[in-house]
Amino acid sequence: MNELFETALEEGELITSVSLTAPDRARYQKFPNPASRYAMAGVFLARTADRATVAVTGAGNSGVFQWTAMEETLGRSLDPSAVTDLPDSGIMLGDMHGDASYRAHLIRAMTRKAVAHLTRDRV
Repeated sequence: MNELFETALEEGELITSVSLTAPDRARYQKFPNPASRYAMAGVFLARTADRATVAVTGAGNSGVFQWTAMEETLGRSLDPSAVTDLPDSGIMLGDMHGDASYRAHLIRAMTRKAVAHLTRDRV
């Protein structure tokens, strides 16, 4: 696994193109640090017709990570009450602003808010 601010590219490798599919709905929800406004825990949730993608920022030991267990849950049911699990505490950042379990709970709360926003704004 790469460290923060490192690339996965090897010497001499070059990215020549990037292809992305636009989601049907998406939301970024963060809990900002009161002093810096950086995310103590942030969740990006994207939903397409057949799947959900959940990325977490500000709370992982190695930077941004994908929360695959929650993707499976939200892929079946895009409902705030479905967000009951917490990320594995072993990958969570703990520092003077909040320990790993606090950040895990923030992630769950931000995920619920993101889901509620997506379901409320559904057309």
